[in-house]
Amino acid sequence: MARRGLHREVTEVRAPDAWYLKAGLSAPMLAAALVGHSFTAARRIGKLLLLDSDGGSVVGLHFGMTGRLVVDGSAGVEHLEYSSPREEPAWDRLGLVFADGGGLVVRDPRRLGGVFLDPDESRLGVDALSVTPSGLRRLLAGSTAPLKARLLDQSRLAGVGNLIADEVLFQAGLDPARAAGSLSPAEARRLHRHLRTTLESFLAQGGSHTGVLQPMRSRGGPCPRDGTPLQRRTVGGRTSWSCPRHQR
Repeated sequence: MARRGLHREVTEVRAPDAWYLKAGLSAPMLAAALVGHSFTAARRIGKLLLLDSDGGSVVGLHFGMTGRLVVDGSAGVEHLEYSSPREEPAWDRLGLVFADGGGLVVRDPRRLGGVFLDPDESRLGVDALSVTPSGLRRLLAGSTAPLKARLLDQSRLAGVGNLIADEVLFQAGLDPARAAGSLSPAEARRLHRHLRTTLESFLAQGGSHTGVLQPMRSRGGPCPRDGTPLQRRTVGGRTSWSCPRHQR
């Protein structure tokens, strides 16, 4: 979807929600960086979509749980679990108008995302889709932090959110509260395999709400694998759902 906005000159920047512009960014600053220029590439590091401009600037878009990218009136994701199906102009946090008459919009009902200019990419860890098995083992080695907390640490592994972590650990049969450094080599390989397959599945199906665990995330919800009532805990500061029977 983002690639549909490439190589099109930006003629106007609309940023009605100043709060949505992060790290000291303002609407005039963003306009100065983008008007008269076009995007040449779209990249992703973890949860951040990066748009490179021929003017030398990079725009970082973080969508949170409810944000969507809309290009020329068409959204890349039709449905988000924690968002609204309505289309409200008041939810448009950023709008770019192109010289050809089209445009790019970030629509976020709950204002959980943000827009950055020239974000510090060095603060992000390796992208979760590109981490190697040995890289994941090094990331976990020696850590006494809960396994889920380690996966959620964006400075180490970029791109794993709360729902993704729960789904990956469910599929891998690993307890989210286990010490990250306690995994055996075989368990670490299994975690890497399910991290990759889960992320690829979510990308293909439209988001982290499409996991098999998601519909059961409620009190009394049964484990999709063995029917055991799911356990709800706070792990790494986040609400976590797991099966006390097969996740160890």
